[in-house]
Amino acid sequence: MSGCSRAVRRCVASAEIAGSTPVSRSMILIQEYVFAGVAERVMPSFVMRMKPVRFRPPAPGRKRGYMTSAMTMPVLVLNASYEPVNITRARRALVLLIKGVAVVEEAHDQYVHVGLQLPCVIRLRQYRRLPLRIQTLSRKNILIRDGHICQYCGEKFLSSELELEHVIPRARGGQSTWENLVAACRDCNGRKADRTPTEAGMKLLRQPRRVTIHTSRAFMRQTGIGEEKWRKYLYY
Repeated sequence: MSGCSRAVRRCVASAEIAGSTPVSRSMILIQEYVFAGVAERVMPSFVMRMKPVRFRPPAPGRKRGYMTSAMTMPVLVLNASYEPVNITRARRALVLLIKGVAVVEEAHDQYVHVGLQLPCVIRLRQYRRLPLRIQTLSRKNILIRDGHICQYCGEKFLSSELELEHVIPRARGGQSTWENLVAACRDCNGRKADRTPTEAGMKLLRQPRRVTIHTSRAFMRQTGIGEEKWRKYLYY
């Protein structure tokens, strides 16, 4: 306001010295000038605060977090020859659809957008040649191999609730291999600690084995047990 006050004082002085404007008229001009200056700074923010907020009620029948859970649903990916090649999440499948890399073969009844159903099975537009190689050793593939089941207590868990457990502890020279890694829940992993299953009195459900690309279809069947629309593509 210091700049505004100086400008007002100059306006009054020039008006009174010139004698062209009475003092009362000068005061009216000053009030108008000050109000205009203040209003110019205040009104935009005031209008922004008073702007009505649009509220969109949630769609009927949808619970909180519906979209988050929908984006993590598994989607079967087929090659251009209708051969199953992979399982991805709905979020990634939608990206492939939007880019025009794949098309929808089967879809759920839910909609993620107007006119866009949640995909269940997608097919690549162009044929992708798959190399004959050993399946990549990763946390995801270990959990798929073990069916998201703790290999000690036998209970099924979510991916976030499982950990990779070394049958032969790393402190004793155990390696991170297919034959030495299993899925285990936090309780079993903590109870076993740096001991062997024999020392901890904990028996494995089955002996862990190496996985090749030839057995990946069995993984897909296991992941899509509840997906009836996958059955005709996995050759049950």
